[in-house]
Amino acid sequence: MPALLGFYLRMTEPQPQNPDVIRPTDKGARALAQNLLEQAAFGAIAVIDLATQTPMVTRIALATDMDGAPVTLISDLSQHTRALRDNPACSLLLGEPGDKGGDPLTHPRLTLQCRAAFVAQNTPAHMTLRNRYLDQRPKARQYIDFGDFRFVTFHIVEGFLNGGFGKAYTLAKADIIAPAV
Repeated sequence: MPALLGFYLRMTEPQPQNPDVIRPTDKGARALAQNLLEQAAFGAIAVIDLATQTPMVTRIALATDMDGAPVTLISDLSQHTRALRDNPACSLLLGEPGDKGGDPLTHPRLTLQCRAAFVAQNTPAHMTLRNRYLDQRPKARQYIDFGDFRFVTFHIVEGFLNGGFGKAYTLAKADIIAPAV
């Protein structure tokens, strides 16, 4: 019994604080985040459902606008579109496990905290996005002009890159959206 008591007492002692596990943002982290965004054909979007005040996650198609920021084309009929209209704060998760298989937590992924902005139809901005989107997602030609579909651009607030175990970074918008050269 004394050994158990000693174990219990050690476990109830204050534990030292964990060191900061977030690495300083470097060139490699920026390049990986930019690549994950540029290569993302889809991602998961998290929104807050106004009716239940709870998070909802769904998969959406993604492309990038002329500045390299994420953009999607979504239907007015979807629940996540209604949620974004009620509250434009959202989060995107990009990155999928690669062909290597194994543990999915070893593959890089990028979380973006964003504010969504709807683009009005039949405007110059809409036509520019339409052309760019079709360049990146040609199969969208089947539904891009349906009356219920809207472009939504995502303005990045902050990003979180997990490059695999022990490779965590907090990123600013400027770290993710590569400046035009």
